[in-house]
Amino acid sequence: MGFFSRLFKRRKNEQVPIKNTVPDEKKAIRKAFGAYCHSHHNTSGKNMCSKCNALLMTVMVKIQRCPYGITKPVCQVCETPCFGAKQTQQFRTIMKGSQKKMFFFHPLIFMRQKLKEWSFMYYKQKSNK
Repeated sequence: MGFFSRLFKRRKNEQVPIKNTVPDEKKAIRKAFGAYCHSHHNTSGKNMCSKCNALLMTVMVKIQRCPYGITKPVCQVCETPCFGAKQTQQFRTIMKGSQKKMFFFHPLIFMRQKLKEWSFMYYKQKSNK
């Protein structure tokens, strides 16, 4: 028995518990919408303009009804968006437009979202081969 085998026990073939990604996704989307609306529509505090607020509420409702369930991919790169084409385009515009603000004001949330996005893109590319 080696030195490292005493420190690190071997893993048995245990199933990894499924993590619910919906609350993290909702939090990141709320922060991104706030950052976008504050910079583009000159709002402040927790207040957002009526258009951004309406789209945010639609997105929050649709996330709960996502066909992927609790293990959903990141909404920005999802192939089957839960809402209409126009709302999907607006959503992606807002998420893309808020990236700089998210990077500076919420760096941990931004990096988690980016890592999830990249892992989904990698998995999608790997499955196409």
